[in-house]
Amino acid sequence: MTNKNKWVRNLVMATAAALVATGCSTVNPYTGEEQTAKATTGSLIGAVAGAAIGVASSSKSDRGKGALIGAASGAALGGGIGYYMDVQEAELRKKLRASGVSVTRDGDNIVLNMPNAITFGFDQTDLSSQAKQALSSVAVVVKEYEKTRLNVYGFTDSKGTDSYNLRLSQVRASEVSNQLMREGVASSRIITKGMGEAHPIASNSTEQGRAENRRVEIVLSPMS
Repeated sequence: MTNKNKWVRNLVMATAAALVATGCSTVNPYTGEEQTAKATTGSLIGAVAGAAIGVASSSKSDRGKGALIGAASGAALGGGIGYYMDVQEAELRKKLRASGVSVTRDGDNIVLNMPNAITFGFDQTDLSSQAKQALSSVAVVVKEYEKTRLNVYGFTDSKGTDSYNLRLSQVRASEVSNQLMREGVASSRIITKGMGEAHPIASNSTEQGRAENRRVEIVLSPMS
């Protein structure tokens, strides 16, 4: 075995060990416990293969750099969109813990539900300091994951006229989007839409239900 082949073998083994230690788990959205990420296996295989290719195709002086680039590219290809969203979801859960913002997973989408209790006062459109702090945490994460689109939707309860609720939901969604942009998120990644009283998540016949329906959702989706 040549020295170069030995170097490749050793580096592949080291890359695998590092990825097992740092990149193979995410947080279960229902239990809060760590578990194997959905696309970990593919990502690990891709990273190891990518590291080997990167080394093999590099000069002696550039082997370390080639390995890192190869591993990163291989992980992305091997794990695909699922892995990309897995790690982003885990980071968001850490940042938004105890913020009042819930994080749920819907296929390859991540849904951040910001209830009105932490965002706007009754019939108001000015963001609370708590909401701004939460959005700052969101921005920190999404700026690291630039291949994600942020769909910001505003919702109201059924009180008031349809036209008033639609306008109010649009203004509130826009306030959230503008705050994200002030935190450094590119406007080209953000889509904003007011939904009015459409798509309630609880009954509008009770105050508690109406309170749940007054919300802003940020749906993070992978860019095609």
